[in-house]
Amino acid sequence: MLPANARHRSRPINGFLESLIDPIDWLSETTFSILIFLTFTLAYWLIGFSGDAKEYITPAEENELLIGALGAVVAWGLIDRIMYALFSVFEQGDRRRLLDDVQAARSNEEALEIIADDIDYLLEPLIGEEDRKALYGNILTQLQKSQPRKIGLKREDFTVALAHVLVAILAVIPSTIPFLVLRHDFALALRISIIVSFVMLFIAGFHWGRYTGASPWKTGLLLMSVAVVVVVIALLLGG
Repeated sequence: MLPANARHRSRPINGFLESLIDPIDWLSETTFSILIFLTFTLAYWLIGFSGDAKEYITPAEENELLIGALGAVVAWGLIDRIMYALFSVFEQGDRRRLLDDVQAARSNEEALEIIADDIDYLLEPLIGEEDRKALYGNILTQLQKSQPRKIGLKREDFTVALAHVLVAILAVIPSTIPFLVLRHDFALALRISIIVSFVMLFIAGFHWGRYTGASPWKTGLLLMSVAVVVVVIALLLGG
């Protein structure tokens, strides 16, 4: 594993986005955005194999491809964040339930059992039984004197949502550049865009490998390989 300071330097995002987006969220947002874009570009590329691409793809359809792909990426980012915000409210309700159950417990032993039932599955693979009991005791002390918080969306939830949409757009910008540069050669732009998309997936996996301490090259190749399979499945299912 990398030392803590090395892992911090290897975070896949930086700047103001680092304080808003968790690395795993960055990876998933980037990956899904590129996969969505690829389903559009690969579908158009496959059409070209059914005959003369010029016969099937008009200049207007070229613009529709770019607008449709970018629109789908933005829609994915928005839907993902809306659902995340909704489930975060549900999670707040679940945390409130834990607080209410602990404070209503008839004894400390009963309260500790409630805490253990709630988070044991998270900590058991990481912490020994005695350390978990000590930790649960500290949690119990804090919960017994805590006051319930208001359940609902916060202002930062909207900021984070916008940051996720921004990440989704930034992830596919390199794949759109060939269409802007090679306006008069759609077939070549399409091929280059597809290649760039897979390269971006490799880069995302490479940075994730560095962050987690895994082999960057293997992680990059694994993510890219899985993406190929996922996109092929999506195309076969008409997605």
